[in-house]
Amino acid sequence: MTRPTLNQSQGPAFTRILGMGAARGDLSVPNDDLVGPINSSDEWIRQRTGIIERKRASQDVLAVDLATDAAREAIEASGVDPAEVDAVIIATISNIQQTPSMAAVVADRVGANPAAAYDVNAACAGYPYAIAQADSLIRTGVAKYALVIGAEKLSDVVDPEDRSISFLLGDGAGAALIGPSDFPGISPTVWGSDGSKAGAVGMNATLQEYRRGEAPWPTLRQEGQTVFRWAVWDMAKVAKEALEKAGVTADQLSAFIPHQANMRIIDEFAKQLRLPESVVIARDIATTGNTSAASIPLATHRLLQEHPEVSGGLALQIGFGAGLVFAAQVVVLP
Repeated sequence: MTRPTLNQSQGPAFTRILGMGAARGDLSVPNDDLVGPINSSDEWIRQRTGIIERKRASQDVLAVDLATDAAREAIEASGVDPAEVDAVIIATISNIQQTPSMAAVVADRVGANPAAAYDVNAACAGYPYAIAQADSLIRTGVAKYALVIGAEKLSDVVDPEDRSISFLLGDGAGAALIGPSDFPGISPTVWGSDGSKAGAVGMNATLQEYRRGEAPWPTLRQEGQTVFRWAVWDMAKVAKEALEKAGVTADQLSAFIPHQANMRIIDEFAKQLRLPESVVIARDIATTGNTSAASIPLATHRLLQEHPEVSGGLALQIGFGAGLVFAAQVVVLP
């Protein structure tokens, strides 16, 4: 029997980021507003995290609203007709509904119907995870343009009395419009997970336990020292591997954009990677806080605003967090 010929999709050789967008929570929350319930101080938070204040959203502002605003800016910046966007991927852990996906709602809101749309749950690594998927979808011809968004309203899932993580978290969304390119704009991604450490960061109860009255409303918590050591030592190795996969060296970078988890982690990263002074390091955490999947695109957006000279240059971005999951790649900044 002769096997019939099967069509397979093929796309362009290269992709890149065409435009970025951002939306932060409408409230600025200084450390002093949070220290009472955790018996802490502004000085303690600044010394251990580098955070001065964080952005949080009002009760009537949802993560999907932040995602929509960021998406619209990214689409406008790219110059792409939203009707040509045929894939929308949102990295989030704070969708308040199990279904529908946040991505499907945003696709409709921005005029991308009937784009393929789905959410990615990879916590703080979600944005580079989604970038890797968008790159692959386009280069295999499954999509022409893809909208990637990291969107979180972590104030919905935080216990104000939890000393391990509550003071770190903020709300916001960052978006990138990915499309075909005449030159390589997204390197191979180094990604993975270590589920053996899944208990180090995550929710402290299940919805079923809450429903049965066996536990309070689930909130985020972490084992701070475990996460810090993992991030500093293991993730520096991942970042170095991403540079090798990209075929570039640290001195060829224009920017370093790590997940905004903790300023001390960011500083240690820079030391281990031996980044030259010419490399601009994103430090958005100081005034935005840790926004999980939204932190890298938010930091990228701010870095481009404050340092427009890095546009067109190479940036190493790396996300790492609950799961424990991680992803890193080098991108050309729009």
